[in-house]
Amino acid sequence: MTNGDEVRTVRDITGGGPVRRAAPGAGGLIPSPRGRQRADAVRNRAQILGAAEQLFTERDPGTVTMDQIAKAAGVGRATLYRRFPDPPSVAAALLDEHERILQGRLAFGPPPLGPGAPPAERLAAFYAAALEHLERHLPLALGIRPGPDRFGRATYRHWRAHVRSLLADAGAADPDAAVDVLLSPLAPEVYQFQRHTLGLPPERIAETLGRLARGVLPDRRIG
Repeated sequence: MTNGDEVRTVRDITGGGPVRRAAPGAGGLIPSPRGRQRADAVRNRAQILGAAEQLFTERDPGTVTMDQIAKAAGVGRATLYRRFPDPPSVAAALLDEHERILQGRLAFGPPPLGPGAPPAERLAAFYAAALEHLERHLPLALGIRPGPDRFGRATYRHWRAHVRSLLADAGAADPDAAVDVLLSPLAPEVYQFQRHTLGLPPERIAETLGRLARGVLPDRRIG
């Protein structure tokens, strides 16, 4: 094109992909194909996760299929499989979104959940917060296969590192062996059994785990 109508490629100042400058009078910048692809990917991911969360909540998580997720999300099977290999991986991605909030509270929130409280009180607060998380997102947690899939997740490694540091700070014996024992009451299947088979209220479970925390960890006061 001539007479100043040439379409030029420029770099987005935000650090994203290139955009094209529209011809005079066309009204600003035109997103590049790469930018549109990224926007489509973000939108598809949001649709997939939103639809999957509803499916995991409404039915037995173990029965949810990739076909059902794709249909509920309004995306093709190929689009879904490009992002997730199976339903447990979708559940894990959903949980990751929710668990980042709790991770932030552990690192930066006020005590006793955040830094500044004795280890036993921090562990008791962690139990209470983790149970609240399970109460809200139990179907998603149950959608992740137990065993290696669950233990290999970044979230479990994060919880494990947190509880192990509390054990070490308290001077507890053999933190490496004790940490997984202390995390075992937070297994989704255990919580499901206590809540929905035995009918125990969350407050009762939290109180019991708080007593466990204070009984296991020596009372080392901060300051």
